[in-house]
Amino acid sequence: MFRSHNNGELSLKNLNEEVTLSGWVQTIRDKGFMIWIDLRDRYGITQLVFDQERSTTELMENAKKLGREFVIQVTGKVIERVSKNPNIPTGEIEILVEKLTVLNESQLPPFTIEDETDGGEELRMKYRYLDIRRNPVKDKLIFRHKMAQKVRNYLSDNGFIEVETPVLIKSTPEGARDFVVPSRMNPGQFYALPQSPQTFKQLLMVGGMDKYFQIVKCFRDEDLRADRQPEFTQIDCEMAFVEQEDVMNVFEGMTKTLLKDITGQQFGDFPRMTFADAMKKYGNDKPDIRFGMEFVELNDLVKGKEFKIFDEAELVVGINVEGCAEYTRKQIDELVDWVKRPQIGASGMVWVKFQNDGVKTSSVNKFYNEEDLAKIIEKFGAKEGDLMLILSGNENKVRTQLSALRMELGNRLGLRKGNEFAPLWVVDFPLLEFDEESGRYHAMHHPFTSPKPEDIHLLETDPGKARANAYDMVLNGNEIGGGSIRIFDKDLQSKMFDLLGFSKEEAEAQFGFLMNAFKYGAPPHGGLAFGFDRLVAILDGNEVIRDYIAFPKNNSGRDVMIDAPAAIADEQLDELELKLNLKS
Repeated sequence: MFRSHNNGELSLKNLNEEVTLSGWVQTIRDKGFMIWIDLRDRYGITQLVFDQERSTTELMENAKKLGREFVIQVTGKVIERVSKNPNIPTGEIEILVEKLTVLNESQLPPFTIEDETDGGEELRMKYRYLDIRRNPVKDKLIFRHKMAQKVRNYLSDNGFIEVETPVLIKSTPEGARDFVVPSRMNPGQFYALPQSPQTFKQLLMVGGMDKYFQIVKCFRDEDLRADRQPEFTQIDCEMAFVEQEDVMNVFEGMTKTLLKDITGQQFGDFPRMTFADAMKKYGNDKPDIRFGMEFVELNDLVKGKEFKIFDEAELVVGINVEGCAEYTRKQIDELVDWVKRPQIGASGMVWVKFQNDGVKTSSVNKFYNEEDLAKIIEKFGAKEGDLMLILSGNENKVRTQLSALRMELGNRLGLRKGNEFAPLWVVDFPLLEFDEESGRYHAMHHPFTSPKPEDIHLLETDPGKARANAYDMVLNGNEIGGGSIRIFDKDLQSKMFDLLGFSKEEAEAQFGFLMNAFKYGAPPHGGLAFGFDRLVAILDGNEVIRDYIAFPKNNSGRDVMIDAPAAIADEQLDELELKLNLKS
């Protein structure tokens, strides 16, 4: 046996016991006559001691040859430490080593295996197997495991059945780009990796499974960022014979359970906000409601004052930043530069200060007198000491720009605290959005989303005004889950395909299997999918998902550890009957 105990469990109750431990050498402190070694495994650290008065010369010499990250096995007696360490569970004891076996030597690691390491992110990703030894990464992976267990327990207790669905499927044109896989046995044809198990979970409802879930890998070939990876994990769920309230109640209950079990915080009914209100008040459909700064529209107050920028704008809108009237000109100019970056795209920003001494001033005093400023300040509901920031321009663009500024200020002012949680349902999304470039409608969610029953008639007269029977769960400014009631009537589904510009032949080729299934008694059904990686990160007080994934990709979609993606051999291409024609 390699170990009788792990390195996190021994205490004074084990005094004088002979134990066998294994693990990695964390640190070595050699005083010549005495050597202390911290031995680490997944469970913790145990201090080992070699003492020339109590240890053999051979044992002392072998201990001196050890290096960091050597894998060793020791046998010895548990003794009480003279200098105790209250910061670790094993801090009251140490092991007087009687036998030492080197199981594997180690080269000097490229970075220190410590909580605070000297390794940069790219280096640590290249040696991810070493990074996982560090507590911050190890603890995140254990946290993820516990979350998955709680999700499985909740859904199983509520009658859901876990069913696996295929990974090699058919490419369909909706959503993001597919990752495609050539088929050797069917030359010139390709599988796609699933962006979600959407059609399969609907088919499971047709099959009578009633309540399905799966913690499943999904794949999207899209640009990456901190909270997005090319392969990600969903908690994918579907229910039969349900309406919107049924689905929302089940998964609000699951989220409440997770929040209580993980964070200790209890919540009543989650607030709900329509898509229209979210866009009007916050400029996006996943608002962070942990802090205020709701949008204030100013068209009625600021136009007609010979300030051309406002007069020609479709929308003039701003936010009130409480307590920031003392911002210096340099600080405000820095914010102006921030919103003018290409990523945000604003042409400029106007500010109004209601100073602590009651003085009202602005960057546009030339056009707006004190009476005008007083009305603007009143519209914002501002008080002395507040700073108002105003953007103008095209309505859709300026809402997006102001939303980005609001979130940036929330970060800068410490208003987005990782240990505070504000869940929210956003409902009543548009069913369709019109794309000017292609000249046709696209599904806001996906082609299988049902319109609200009271809006079905609009599909004939004004499709752009139809609302979707859809719902998103938002937590701390992040969409953590989204779903809808599905179309289960083949005629309505056919009408949806028509609106989305599919010919009868295209619809049959892409989704004929689903349409055929609907001919055999499809029940009303709906569901929801949570972004599991994102949910785990947020409940652990973070937003970057990378450290919660064992082997993540970098921002270019590369696995720098195994060097993937990579070229394949000509023989493999020949087997697949493929020829590369790379553009230079």
